Amino acid sequence: GSPITTEERRLTDKKHLNDITAARLPPLHHSPAKLLSIEESIAIQIQQKEAYEEMQAKLAAQKLAERLNIKMLRFEPEGEALMQYREVRDED
Repeated sequence: GSPITTEERRLTDKKHLNDITAARLPPLHHSPAKLLSIEESIAIQIQQKEAYEEMQAKLAAQKLAERLNIKMLRFEPEGEALMQYREVRDED
């Protein structure tokens, strides 16, 4: 037969692969991996751990509040609620 160039061979292989599967590699959105020093790596891990623990604490508090049916209301001791219990008398 006629000799096939490597480019034609690659295109036919790719076309065949497209015919048998719809799977595609996702596009690369991020820059390739880079090397970090041990200190940078530890700092990032500590930061991520703290953020994770903070998120877990917020989620646990929210679940506990939902379970105990606690509703946080605004408390204004100097505001309108305090005035409802006072009687206003005119001295005149």
